[in-house]
Amino acid sequence: MIRTTLKWADIEVGDDVTPLEIPITTTMIVAGAIASRDFMPVHHDRDYANKQGSPNLFMNILTTNGYCVRFLTDWAGPEAMVKNLSIRLGVSCFPDDPLRFTGSVTGKTQGDGGENFVEVTFRGSNSLGDHVSGTAILSLLDGAAA
Repeated sequence: MIRTTLKWADIEVGDDVTPLEIPITTTMIVAGAIASRDFMPVHHDRDYANKQGSPNLFMNILTTNGYCVRFLTDWAGPEAMVKNLSIRLGVSCFPDDPLRFTGSVTGKTQGDGGENFVEVTFRGSNSLGDHVSGTAILSLLDGAAA
């Protein structure tokens, strides 16, 4: 399947972003911590996390950032660029509790030189509540014929 990038001209304020559910596993949490060089034991050692008062090891912020960008670009397409990402962390993200992303288009700005922007407000929630919430600015194609 060839994915195409959404055209700025085809997006309206109020449009929903395609929801995304990510199954969270221990392996994903540990791999994300290793990939981002975050060696804090609460992200890879369950016993250590328990001793710190956590019921389990939990996802680090850099992995959360990566999943936010994935949610946005899975919707917008491979040529969309995330220009700004502003997030606020909420509840922890533990293994075996899926992360469900939802969002909507909250702004649309025409830029110079064919670069146009959409603002998306979103959240990623699990059974405990909102793990992450935020806004992003994406640069999209203008919709003119190529």
